[in-house]
Amino acid sequence: MKRKSITNGIVAGTVLCMLALMYSCANMASPNGGPYDETPPRFVRSNPAPNQTNFHGKKIEIEFDELVQLDKPMENVIITPPQLQLPVVKTAGHKVVVELKDTLKPNTTYTIDFTNSIADNNEKNVFENFSFAFSTGDQIDSLEVAGTLLNAENLEPMPGITVGLHANLDDSAFVKLPFDRTSRTNERGHFIIRNVAAGTYRLYALNDVNRDYKFDQPGEDLAFLDSLVVPDFYPDTRQDTLWKDTLTVDTITTIAFTHFTPDDVVLRLFKEKFERQYILKPERNTENVFTLRFNAPLDTVPVPVPLNFEPEQNEWFLAQPAEAGKAVHFWLTDSTVWKKDTLAIELTYPKSDSLNILQPQTDTLRLVLRNRPKEKKKNDEPEPIVFLNMNIDAPGKMDIFDTISVTFDEPVLELDKERFKLEIEEDSVWKAADFDFFQDSLNLLNFYINRKWDYAQRFRLQVDSAAVYSVYGKWNKPYSSEFTIKTEDEYGHLYINVAGVDTTAFIELLDHSDNPVRKSPVKDGGALFMDLKPDKYYARIVLDVNGNNKWDTGNYAAKRQPEEVYYYPGFFEIMQNWQIEQNWDVHAKPVEKQKPLDITKNKPKEQTKKA
Repeated sequence: MKRKSITNGIVAGTVLCMLALMYSCANMASPNGGPYDETPPRFVRSNPAPNQTNFHGKKIEIEFDELVQLDKPMENVIITPPQLQLPVVKTAGHKVVVELKDTLKPNTTYTIDFTNSIADNNEKNVFENFSFAFSTGDQIDSLEVAGTLLNAENLEPMPGITVGLHANLDDSAFVKLPFDRTSRTNERGHFIIRNVAAGTYRLYALNDVNRDYKFDQPGEDLAFLDSLVVPDFYPDTRQDTLWKDTLTVDTITTIAFTHFTPDDVVLRLFKEKFERQYILKPERNTENVFTLRFNAPLDTVPVPVPLNFEPEQNEWFLAQPAEAGKAVHFWLTDSTVWKKDTLAIELTYPKSDSLNILQPQTDTLRLVLRNRPKEKKKNDEPEPIVFLNMNIDAPGKMDIFDTISVTFDEPVLELDKERFKLEIEEDSVWKAADFDFFQDSLNLLNFYINRKWDYAQRFRLQVDSAAVYSVYGKWNKPYSSEFTIKTEDEYGHLYINVAGVDTTAFIELLDHSDNPVRKSPVKDGGALFMDLKPDKYYARIVLDVNGNNKWDTGNYAAKRQPEEVYYYPGFFEIMQNWQIEQNWDVHAKPVEKQKPLDITKNKPKEQTKKA
């Protein structure tokens, strides 16, 4: 019995070994923990052949040495001349297949730029910048035009935007005709338009919303080059360094190549000032307020005319512009009006017609209160007092350039500076201090208290109870606070000497999110920033050609470029009690390389190497 048990064990072990061997032969994948394949797919063959001439088919097959996949082909594969009918771009095993739907143009070089969309099927190794060309004529056009596309206002690199050439030099070609040749910007805003024929062109960029390759939709972002483009080339050389390791150079070789020009074009993308004006759905969420919203800011507030009610007061509402002029809150001050569940009004306001020209439009609006507050049952207990909410922004330690804001949650009656008592402490005694008091011109709920503060001064601000009444009879609680102005040594000062600017300009200091925090005009070749909080600041300069103290966009029909913007390529570290003077030549560094990476939002993707 023992011998039989041993024999059975040997047989079982043999069978297990054979099964294991068979499984290992069937499983051809790399064992766990082995090295990754870091080699991208390699081109093997194609139909048509690369750069083939006199090709008239519509199906292109490109074969690689391994299974491949495509990443978002409709976005990443660029075919030029542009195709108005969407082509079919797909993979089939080791092949990439492109089927064109448009009729091929005679004597034309076609380019299929796969950018970085092709990768192997397993490790996702990308075949970078792969491009394929063929011609329906006797020759292959081979010139190139390259450059960078930036946001005109903040110099952000603009990815995924169509860039195109027109051989037709008329200004109307950009509006009426599709591009002759196109490309698309990569993640860094770079573009290369390949296989361009010799000639003279105009160069454009277009955020082509409707994919027709022409600027025919108001609101599409665009860019145009003022000068003509004449593609050319010349033989050139570059140095290529081979490294033994990360620190040791092996050899430096000189490589000859064909240098295509222009290769340094900079386009500035902008959106024209275009907003169709029309009214949105009105709102009446509370009984005493209704809101009218518009698609674009209003220059003047429209006046509602009653239809189904007769106010007892001539001034039965107060209008409060809001949301940067795109909305108006109408506070109803007549109780006979706000007690109605439905208000019908007539409103005349500017509305854009089919040609985007503002015309007077009169509409009838119904303002329905959906949820009226329930009336409380009467009982012996007095109702609690609801006070007027008064928010005063006066921190205990205030910056010397600050203004005190006073904000109410509903309109107030006859508010003047006498309701507020501002005192300054001198020799431990509180004395009355004068100040300016004014209402926000854009918001009737906001008021401001301001004076020329001096360093280290101490103040006290008081408001008596019931000093302020709202239009609805509410009054304020008493208020008292003390605050001190910061000392001079808590600030730093910055002066920037500016070179390369010969027009009206201003400089904006920016925070780490690229948001403006201070602005100063350029005067006598420089800009002064006093009393800066200790922090790290970035800067941009706006060439304010029309002198209106703001950046202005461009207009294609008027051939007006957006106002130029430049970024200081570094930053300013402001410390307490420091004075810094810095020189800045706005042209010392190419504009596409100026914006610091720390505040660039469209950062290039980091290439991570597989372990």
